Amino acid sequence: MWMTPKRSKMEIDESRAFRAEWTQRYLVVEPPEGEGALCLVCRRLVAATGELDVKQHYEAEHEYYERYVTEDERAALVERLRRGDFPEAAPLTPEQRIARAGLGLARLLALKGCGWGEGDFVHRCMAVMLRNVLPDHVGIMDGIDLSPETTRQRVLDIHQNLRSQLFNRAKDFKAYSLALDDQAFVAYENYLLVFVRGVGHDLEVHEELLTIINLTHHFSVGALMAAILEALQTAGLSLQRMVGLTTTHTLRMIGENSGLVSYMREKAVSPNCWNVIHYSGFLHLELLSSYDVDVNQIINAVSEWIVLIKTRGVRRPEFQALLTESESEHGERVNGRCLNNWLRKGKTLKLIFSLRKEIETFLVSIGATTVHFTDKEWLCDFGFLVDIMDHLREISELLRVSKVFAAAAFDHICAFEVKLNLLQRQVEEKNLTHFASLSQVVDELKENLQEDEKVLDLERYRAVICRLQKEFERHFKDLKFIKKDLELFANPFSFKPEYAPISVRVELTKLQASANLWEEYRTKDLGQFYAGLPAESYPIIKGVACKVASLFDSSKICEKAFSYLTRNQHTLSQPLTDEHLHALFRIATTEIEPRWDDLVRGRNESHP
Repeated sequence: MWMTPKRSKMEIDESRAFRAEWTQRYLVVEPPEGEGALCLVCRRLVAATGELDVKQHYEAEHEYYERYVTEDERAALVERLRRGDFPEAAPLTPEQRIARAGLGLARLLALKGCGWGEGDFVHRCMAVMLRNVLPDHVGIMDGIDLSPETTRQRVLDIHQNLRSQLFNRAKDFKAYSLALDDQAFVAYENYLLVFVRGVGHDLEVHEELLTIINLTHHFSVGALMAAILEALQTAGLSLQRMVGLTTTHTLRMIGENSGLVSYMREKAVSPNCWNVIHYSGFLHLELLSSYDVDVNQIINAVSEWIVLIKTRGVRRPEFQALLTESESEHGERVNGRCLNNWLRKGKTLKLIFSLRKEIETFLVSIGATTVHFTDKEWLCDFGFLVDIMDHLREISELLRVSKVFAAAAFDHICAFEVKLNLLQRQVEEKNLTHFASLSQVVDELKENLQEDEKVLDLERYRAVICRLQKEFERHFKDLKFIKKDLELFANPFSFKPEYAPISVRVELTKLQASANLWEEYRTKDLGQFYAGLPAESYPIIKGVACKVASLFDSSKICEKAFSYLTRNQHTLSQPLTDEHLHALFRIATTEIEPRWDDLVRGRNESHP
């Protein structure tokens, strides 16, 4: 790809500021008003938050102009585009424009989880609109084919285009990590989602779906391992560049001797790389306590309440906020598995707890059982569960940030472990300051029964917190093994060289002596700082930065996939081939823009 000379290392770079070199590199100019970048070719405003946004627009829409290679050619091209002269531009033919419209509609249908047959309905809607608004143009619709067969094939074509772009980027990954999620599927639980986070030479971070594996056809861990290795080989990703592995905490993943993590670590052993760092995905933090507290009885009871409210209490105003939240999260179709996961979110469970008296009144009015509201131990467990889930929700929200660096995530985890120590001490001292819901239940029991000491078993809850502490330590212990690397990455100027590995001490001392680099570190974010760090002068430090930057929690992209699934579970539960399921999830989760010109001109690059 054509590149302009690199800018001075000391030039201050604001993440949202337009940069002059983008004009020749990506054919954009700074807009007269507002932020972003104005494309000279299509005159569209790119709402840029960084160079990656502008680059993606250019590669997706105008890669035709890559034929202008030298600096003089690029400068002349920019001047011609400024004048409105589009040199040698190969405009799309009417047939190609129609094809592009069909591709765009197919992508929208995929994003909305619509069935293949709904394209015909969209076609009829558009025809009605044109017939009444622009009757002279209604004939355009005759050329747009939205039949189920064509829509299905276009979705596959878009998937192949996005997949090719990912594989091209993967060739430049200096380090990468994988995230494996076998708990996402609602309608059926026989698929494994495999995500990859790769870091390029400029520390650009890419998080994408690598593949979907059918667990029915790859039931054994050995077969599953073979499928993952095949996907990595197809993408051109060597195991020697693999740094981290994020998984759920099912036996299939973390079984001590036969889990997938053990197999992956054996395969990825190399004298030139770290041992693979493993930790559990932050997305499923709410589920950690389900291994320590028997919450199924509470969750099942609350699920029954929600079902009754949805069927017989939907008109009651006191439940409107509860119903609105559930439907905004997952739409109107909420099945048992989806409801179960939804209730394990601390925010939702807390809302239900606050409505417990209204729910009891409602259950009495329809003749349903209210036995739980007279069970003192059950009510205490309910209050305690609400409090623990709420604490877990807080850390989940801190970690649920797109492309967060592991160093920042590790700080939040350590802080939460300190919080767990505090909660344990408070329970031992019979102090319920941080257990608001449990405290409410205890106060109510004191007023009504005067025998709360017999009901409230604080020792049992202390044991629960102890087990939760051990779970956290087990799930994130590998991050503690690389604590020094994380600290070095996050604070290279305050890290004492004598505590650093011997191999990096010389580079670290030279780095800390540079006033120019200190100024860059002070004014830029970590990604920008390490991207500008000269690889020839600091190869080891930059290598550590690439490895640390590739570690990720997977929660953002996993949640995007889970939300897509739960919103469209009815459609996705219909018979679909694995290839089409893979295509739908790639389109729903990707940050890559399809290269439309390649698609309409039939230049879609193929991969095995």
